[in-house]
Amino acid sequence: MAHVSLRTLLIVALGASALSVTIAQAQEPLEVVTSFSILDDMVETVGGNHVAVTTLVGPDGDVHAFSPRPADAQSLADADLIVVNGLQLEGWIDRLIDASEYDGDVLVASDGIKLRPLERHGGEEEQGHDHGDVDPHAWQDLENGEQYARNICDALVKVDPDHADAYRANARQYIEKMEALDAETRQRLAQIPESDRLIITSHDAFGYFADAYGLKLLSPVGINTLAEPSASDMGELTKQIESSHAKALFLENMTNPGLINQLHEETGIAVGGTLYADALTPDGKGSSYLGMFQHNVDTLIEALTTGD
Repeated sequence: MAHVSLRTLLIVALGASALSVTIAQAQEPLEVVTSFSILDDMVETVGGNHVAVTTLVGPDGDVHAFSPRPADAQSLADADLIVVNGLQLEGWIDRLIDASEYDGDVLVASDGIKLRPLERHGGEEEQGHDHGDVDPHAWQDLENGEQYARNICDALVKVDPDHADAYRANARQYIEKMEALDAETRQRLAQIPESDRLIITSHDAFGYFADAYGLKLLSPVGINTLAEPSASDMGELTKQIESSHAKALFLENMTNPGLINQLHEETGIAVGGTLYADALTPDGKGSSYLGMFQHNVDTLIEALTTGD
């Protein structure tokens, strides 16, 4: 048996140790920070086990009213990628990124979509939460959701090209599910008479949904969940609702139900259920983007077809 020197054994051992460290480092998931829960689910779905996702505004949280904490700046500083919605949904995000001194890639997930102009409601700018001239709730149209998935995939591939095949395969499967749900939604909602396709929610988060699937939308406060409608605005909305013969009012999982309950008392129109607008739920059907969308479609159709 050949003699092996202690020095040779030591070199081999050190080499193996260095290799194991390199492999372990290579297998560490990508650290991604998202601005709110819907993007969190999208990134986790496309990224699979190659990403570790932290979201700033969690389930049932209101991204409009969010106030960052020092720990959030540290999360951004440690990230490999930041994913935001853009379209001025997160009015606080630029200041937070500056405070964190993060210098990596920031993906605006809504890039490339067809923008929907924003209808102004009284009190929004005065509340200090001006969202610009476009509606930021683009994920409420599944065709836009598909673009979000493509953008997320491209960003992950850029930052982590070693797992490009996995990201692309996950995105492809995800988009196929969105396409199927989109077709189903169009087919089901097309069966509802146009006169019954009115949805009334507390804030204007479903404009893209209404435009894409042929519904009409009314809301007391517009896009800003913190705005308070004036008495004249509420009076005008009550008249609109009564003259429209609307079948149902809808609550949202991350907004105060008071306005909708007030409209219910004043008009006698039933509350048709809770829709998921700007946030997922901690568990259950609404805890994923596709589950949230399916829940909203089912809830709307049940309420709008009651009594038919």
